[in-house]
Amino acid sequence: MEIILLERIARLGQMGDVVRVKDGYARNFLLPQGKALRANKANMERFERERVQLEARNLERKTEAEAVAAKLSGQRFIAIRSAGETGQLYGSVSTRDIADVITENGFSVQRTQVQLNMPIKTLGLHEVAIALHPEVEAMVNVNVARSREEAERQARGEDVTLAGEEEVEAPAAAAPAPEELLEDEAKARELAAALAEEAEAGEAETQTEAAPAEAEGEAEEEKSK
Repeated sequence: MEIILLERIARLGQMGDVVRVKDGYARNFLLPQGKALRANKANMERFERERVQLEARNLERKTEAEAVAAKLSGQRFIAIRSAGETGQLYGSVSTRDIADVITENGFSVQRTQVQLNMPIKTLGLHEVAIALHPEVEAMVNVNVARSREEAERQARGEDVTLAGEEEVEAPAAAAPAPEELLEDEAKARELAAALAEEAEAGEAETQTEAAPAEAEGEAEEEKSK
């Protein structure tokens, strides 16, 4: 659909530009919000007749937005959320959530004014742009934490996630007690003695088996003589 812009729209154009947009975007947002008109001869003539008034209204809105931006810029807002030890949220902080938090603190902001490419899914301090006017933005800080105390720690620059904590070294293995060393040494001596006895018994058995064989050999030698 072709439309006539009645104010500056980011990534679309300036007031008075004729641009083509998706039908849904025009019907659901631009036309109902009074930001554009359908591009036809009648509306082009209407825009030219009202151009001066539109420009004056735009300037007035811009001035009001700049006054709000002067108060809003740099403000910090806290969003309490549940999260794991690594800082990953059990859920997220959306544009609606941010708009609600800011509004609760005395500023009137719509979710469509919150410039967030994707929901916030981690603890920490997040810089977020608020579009108060097509030509005016305010930067705010959203402090996402599990508690007010944790938010205060983050504001001081502390890392509240498990990854930020120092690793605790595993305790060294305890050295064996002197009595344990003596017991082990005694067992070693007993084992050595047992092995020595087995070796002696084996040698004696070998000698016993060899004696008859030697006697038989001597007897055969005598017969041959």
